[in-house]
Amino acid sequence: MQLKLHQKVLYGLAVILTVIYLIWRTFFTLPSHDHLGSFVVAILLLLSEILSNMTAFIIIYFRVNFDKNKNQQLDLPDIAPEIVWPDIDVIIVTHEEDIELLRKTINAAVNMTPGHHQKVNIVIADDGNRPSVKLLAEEYQVMYIDMPEGNQAAKAGNINHALKFIQAPLLVVFDADMIPFQTFLLHSVPYFIQNKLMQEQDNQVKSLGFLQTPQSFYNADIFQYNLFSEKTATNEQDFFSRDINILNGSNGAAIFTGSNAVFAREAIDAVGGFPEKTLTEDFELGVRINLAGYISLATSEPESSGMTPMAIKSVVKQRVRWARGVIQSARNLHILTNRQLPWVNRLILINVYLYWWSFARRMLFILAPILFALWHIKLVDVNFWLLLILWAPGYLLLHYVLGKSYTNIRGERWGEIHETFFAPYLWLPVLLETLGIKQKKFKVTNKNNGQSTQAILYGIPYLALWLLDVWALISFNYGKWGSEIMYGAIISFWLLTHLINLTFSLYIAWGRQINRQSERFARSVKGSIQVNDETNIPITTIDISDKGLLFRQSESIGLEIGREVVVELYHAGKTITFSGVIRMRYDDNTRYGLQITYITSDNQNKLYHLIYNGRNTLLPREKDSWMTIYDALLFNVGYHLKNSWRNIQSYRRMKEK
Repeated sequence: MQLKLHQKVLYGLAVILTVIYLIWRTFFTLPSHDHLGSFVVAILLLLSEILSNMTAFIIIYFRVNFDKNKNQQLDLPDIAPEIVWPDIDVIIVTHEEDIELLRKTINAAVNMTPGHHQKVNIVIADDGNRPSVKLLAEEYQVMYIDMPEGNQAAKAGNINHALKFIQAPLLVVFDADMIPFQTFLLHSVPYFIQNKLMQEQDNQVKSLGFLQTPQSFYNADIFQYNLFSEKTATNEQDFFSRDINILNGSNGAAIFTGSNAVFAREAIDAVGGFPEKTLTEDFELGVRINLAGYISLATSEPESSGMTPMAIKSVVKQRVRWARGVIQSARNLHILTNRQLPWVNRLILINVYLYWWSFARRMLFILAPILFALWHIKLVDVNFWLLLILWAPGYLLLHYVLGKSYTNIRGERWGEIHETFFAPYLWLPVLLETLGIKQKKFKVTNKNNGQSTQAILYGIPYLALWLLDVWALISFNYGKWGSEIMYGAIISFWLLTHLINLTFSLYIAWGRQINRQSERFARSVKGSIQVNDETNIPITTIDISDKGLLFRQSESIGLEIGREVVVELYHAGKTITFSGVIRMRYDDNTRYGLQITYITSDNQNKLYHLIYNGRNTLLPREKDSWMTIYDALLFNVGYHLKNSWRNIQSYRRMKEK
């Protein structure tokens, strides 16, 4: 997308107004007359504002420079049919993941369509040395590489060990839970072929080091599901994968995010393999490849799909590892002083680094108005009217232009909710890692979804902050009238803003009951069912999961609940056969829910291919612009109040008995 002139003017005006505010804020608002403690916190709050706006300026800069020509560079190249495609190794990295989950990924990998005369070598790199994984590799006739000497370097060590046994010019890396689509190679390898052709015409063209496709997920994440927003809000990671990383890639410096990426093998060898002295070997490897003179690109269309964790404990541990790893890698790479870093790359890395400090900033933003309202700790010494004149225009315009993202993936307020949720658990690990207190052990994220009673304990920090915020809001406004309320409006505004974000965080932490054992995918295919060896009855599927399906008949035949049937589905020229039992019947008697009771291994593979070959269209690609944050808040508050009332009524009835 190419920005229009008036959009660029708005961007520029937003930056100018914000810079004017920050200059005034720096030199004229610090409470120097107060005691040392409040002065230190005031300085930290000022730095937080400066850094927060700096990240916004970086994004604005990249948006302005993401012009039409750069966008065209990311379009899928059209490769002549006679060109022979380079051979490729596909590494599936596994540690202790569930065997059935790994089976889905291997099954999808062997079904990827290769390019013209391209040899594809599938490799299972197993540092768990599990016999069951070896048997799985033999079943699919793919290469198995174990770690007989033991692995002390986690995922990086596992991949580096596997690299000793393979040598194709291209390399794909998949995590065990990232299931590739059939088109993955067809929609990624052409970028490398085009790059080689361009180099033959112009020796100034840099080599493509790696191509990152988006991190995509087939289940709703903890924010979508727990806030009943799986139809209206996108996955939390979409904003980076399908927006920010596209901007990075347009400057030849996309970030490697750990899976679903294609590498030039020479680029990996040039930097000595995957870095082993960091918790985020993916992030550091991508930067080192850029430092070695290679470019990296990112595409916007998902070519694989995985499972995002739903247990709050797993989500928090995952983000702590990512945060600590980026801080480690930033230190290893010397992102501020490394003279080899081009300034655009440095800007991208600074932006990534500052993101992990946003959670400490968010904690300060939450606490600052509470400290003033409850204990009169003044962190900003300012006249109300002057603050309104210098702060409000820049703040409102900056957030307006940032909200006008061309991808329509995420709104500003959703970003604040994400930050608020992670803030209590990330600010301290980031600080400790910055001070050199490391977490050395690599912890694989548990993808077994579900909420436990222990998860409620994770809501304690949000509840404490929520109660403080309510107390501050009431205490600050109690007994005030007219102009007094107006003069305190900015403090009240921030208290209310944080109260909304903390309310969402509480609902996320408290969770929502997960009833389904497996995810449903919208898949419409023709088929038939057979009842008691009678004539086949035509059906059309509505959605399918690993455990069953919802189907429709053209006319009602009155199948009863519990009836056993044989199902045949016709997909990609193949027939998928299995037995099942009717578990649900809708009122129109044309739609039925079926549970699979028996399926052979061969048919299971074909069913997996039908289900997982393509993104889950039941989840949105863009946010629903008609559903505001306040609509979501009203719905969640209403739901939880009704649910609490039902629980109270149930408890009363139980006591009466």
